[in-house]
Amino acid sequence: MKAYQVTKFSAPIETREIAMPEPTGTEVQIKVSKAGVCHTDLHIHDGYYSLGGGARLELGDRGVTLPRTLGHELYGEVVSGGPDAGDLPIGAGRLIHPWIGCGECPVCLAGDENVCGAPRSLGVFADGAYADYCLVPHPKYLIDIGDLDPVIATPYSCSGVTVYSALSKALPVSQGEWLVIMGAGGLGLNAVAIAKARGVENILSVDIDDTKLAAASEIGATAVLNSGQADALAQLQLMTQGGPRAVVDTVGAEATATLGIAALQKGGRYVIVGLFGGGVTVALPTLPLRAISILGSYTGNLEELKALIELAKSGKVKPLPVTTRPMAEVADTLDELRQGKIVGRVVMSN
Repeated sequence: MKAYQVTKFSAPIETREIAMPEPTGTEVQIKVSKAGVCHTDLHIHDGYYSLGGGARLELGDRGVTLPRTLGHELYGEVVSGGPDAGDLPIGAGRLIHPWIGCGECPVCLAGDENVCGAPRSLGVFADGAYADYCLVPHPKYLIDIGDLDPVIATPYSCSGVTVYSALSKALPVSQGEWLVIMGAGGLGLNAVAIAKARGVENILSVDIDDTKLAAASEIGATAVLNSGQADALAQLQLMTQGGPRAVVDTVGAEATATLGIAALQKGGRYVIVGLFGGGVTVALPTLPLRAISILGSYTGNLEELKALIELAKSGKVKPLPVTTRPMAEVADTLDELRQGKIVGRVVMSN
């Protein structure tokens, strides 16, 4: 079968012919139909995360081995299963939850496999969706999306569930208070749409790209702010009437973190999910004096994805802009994502 793989960090993605994976045990074989393109793919392609000051977190040291088929947003047809997979909906389409842990540690047993210390996430630590076929470890990770459009639903397995989980940490935001979403890329737009669906009235989208901010307005942002100005902090605090109750940072850059943390009102919450990289310095006395919280949030768990899909089925989540392209164009699409040229999300199709 055909697979699009990273064979060397930072080297061009290769189109390779590899053996079709055959399911064993509880595994399920999926014929890939849709695969979302995510900024996390760029970090895996590069092989590191920037920690600021020239320091790097090498993914090879975190257990990412090569060659690796990228792609963790996956929708496909159930083809077959191993002898222990049980009854399967053969021929049916299913969305896949990719944030899989060891399944045995206390964290996994509590349902939070996405933060397991020994992860097996598809497209990261195991081969993923940029291929003809993919293996899923267990049928429990298959999600029926009902009548939802697979093109729209595919990014929910990362972009959607990541911000759903982050919003759960950032909320509640009371009537009259503000939620700020830093970044209007795929994550940021989904955050606006999902926050609106969860009842948040005042949402400010912040970015440096006016085209993306226009998309945020279309999807439900109450107001937008281009932060590429010297007085961005003053404008943000003015627009949110003294500062937001919560900030969800879908970028995770030094500039967005600095602005987001500084803008918070007393008792506010800053939740970071973006992995752009860098570092910030926070004066420790200001944390108790301002009573603010700084929280990290990584993807989301299986139950959160199921809850998001149910919310989307209700019709309350406005779909973000999604374009489709042939799977063969995945390398070029990743290059465009790296250059900041993509508005919304791109889903590759087999």
